Amino acid sequence: MTKHVVVIGAGVIGLSTAYALIKAGQTVTLIESDSDVGMETSFANGGQLSYRYVSPLADAGVPLQGLRWMGKSDSPLNLRIDFTLHQLAWMTQFTLACNRTTNKINGAHLLRLSLLSQNVMNTWRTSGDISDFAWEKSGKLIIHRDQSSFKKASETVDKEFQKVLSAQEIVQLEPALKNIQSQLVGAIYAPNDETADCYLFCKNILAYLTTQPQFKLCLEHSVKSFIKLGNAITGVETSQGTIQADDVVICAGNGSRELLKPLGIDVPILGLKGYSLSVEYPHMTHIVPKISVTDYGNKIVYAKLHDQLRIAAMVDIGYDKYGLRENRISALKNIIKKHFRIYLKSMKQKHGAVYVRQHPRDPLC
Repeated sequence: MTKHVVVIGAGVIGLSTAYALIKAGQTVTLIESDSDVGMETSFANGGQLSYRYVSPLADAGVPLQGLRWMGKSDSPLNLRIDFTLHQLAWMTQFTLACNRTTNKINGAHLLRLSLLSQNVMNTWRTSGDISDFAWEKSGKLIIHRDQSSFKKASETVDKEFQKVLSAQEIVQLEPALKNIQSQLVGAIYAPNDETADCYLFCKNILAYLTTQPQFKLCLEHSVKSFIKLGNAITGVETSQGTIQADDVVICAGNGSRELLKPLGIDVPILGLKGYSLSVEYPHMTHIVPKISVTDYGNKIVYAKLHDQLRIAAMVDIGYDKYGLRENRISALKNIIKKHFRIYLKSMKQKHGAVYVRQHPRDPLC
């Protein structure tokens, strides 16, 4: 039975949802409040497709680290407590999850989801529907600077798909890291991991969708409320008028919480702001990495995306209203300059969160 499905949010999740629904024979209307697709967290993220490197942020020791990092512009995480009930509730849940047992359980769940994602991406990428989006099977190095984190990471390696490397082996594999070899104790190498430009992926999915007669895109449409008949959602009221629907899928990232609150659903998500930079990729040998790199200690990722190097790092919690924090960008530039002598160009900062759930009273949401 063909249904009309309204998808709210045209980031990578909303566009992927619309694509999957169209391929399943459904009629789809995609609603986006912005003037283009992929302009929020999908715009300039780290670009890594790290299917076997799943590491929940909540882990033993993280709360104490977070307190030590408060106020430091170059720290991986900056926390500003705003004393709202939502933030305090989220922080309580997060703190309770910061133990090895919960981390291991959540890591296993994430790995299953990640491997499913890998299979789906491979199917979509080879379908002929989606053209070039800077996809490359680049491999990935997770470099460690202290013995404790390296030992922990080494104990969880899947030897069929990952390798444990010494500092010398790291540099043999990726000569661009020679300048910091003395700081490294080892790395985990995943040769099958990939990189891709998320924004280009969004634009290419859209290019395919616009060729399908059962697809419609509504840009600059802000959702005001849901139309209900009993417990069923039958449509969406937007800033540009009413859109009827058989099903509604909410893919609005951090904005999903405000959309769901009138339905009596309070999802436990909190926006995390990250920062990214890009530079024109220097084609001189061994200047910057060709292999995707995660600097575990500094929480920085590097990914070559066609003719640019994408660098993403840092997490801000509680700074949603503070826009682009120049001291964070400056600190990130200084860290990178210690490793690579390259010119850095600032990009837009983005923030968001991910949470998936079915409406408990009705499958329409």
